[in-house]
Amino acid sequence: MAIINVEYYSEALGMNRKFNVIYPESSKTGKEVNSDIPVLYLLHGMSGNEDSWLIRTGIDRLIRHTQLALVMPSTDLGFYTNTNYGMKYFDAIAKELPQVLHNFFPNLSTKREKNFIAGLSMGGYGAFKLALATNNFSYAASLSGALDLSDLKEQSAENQAYWTGLFGNLDQFNESENSILYLTEHHTGPKPKLYSWCGEQDYLVAGNDHAAAVLEDNGFDLIYKKSPGTHEWYYWSKQIEEVLKWLPIEYKQEERLS
Repeated sequence: MAIINVEYYSEALGMNRKFNVIYPESSKTGKEVNSDIPVLYLLHGMSGNEDSWLIRTGIDRLIRHTQLALVMPSTDLGFYTNTNYGMKYFDAIAKELPQVLHNFFPNLSTKREKNFIAGLSMGGYGAFKLALATNNFSYAASLSGALDLSDLKEQSAENQAYWTGLFGNLDQFNESENSILYLTEHHTGPKPKLYSWCGEQDYLVAGNDHAAAVLEDNGFDLIYKKSPGTHEWYYWSKQIEEVLKWLPIEYKQEERLS
């Protein structure tokens, strides 16, 4: 796999930004690189950036035999949101990045059915938000996602300036398009298929339970799994392979002796 770091000027944010791409190579996949390569966007959590998935997991190793491109952008601490302080992180990733990506990599598919998104923690929130608020992605996966703001009430009370800077009046959060629950209940158009996992010992598990119930009540095709685990990369590194197996791609696992 080729690993490419791209720096570009973001009109949406008014600054230079970076994203990483893992691009399939025919010598590894055994298939000629065509003009309709499936794409998986991978989103980082609160303490991360565009390098997090590369540094913390073996994601490049896991997909080296698979015809799939990975795109890893950064939202800083912006929660994949057009913030109350004027930074348009949602627009930068939902609207601008696909155009920038296609300019650099015209072989990547622009078809909804071949564009997928996944993330962890803040990035799990971002993956579901981007899938529910746009028509860009046919599959979306959340690992330990911050899917219900009630899980973050203690943090938001301690750092109210940060959270209100992101979302505005927190008392109105669940009536806004920043809420996964609101987006679920007001979604129009084709429904993305969804996958959610959370550790049973994770502090976000109650919110994941609630979000799963709301999504299922609203007719979404959701796979929701829980297993022993906390809010740590060890578990996300294991679960991302389950996401790869779930996606509608010809995922080729590495050889492992049983």
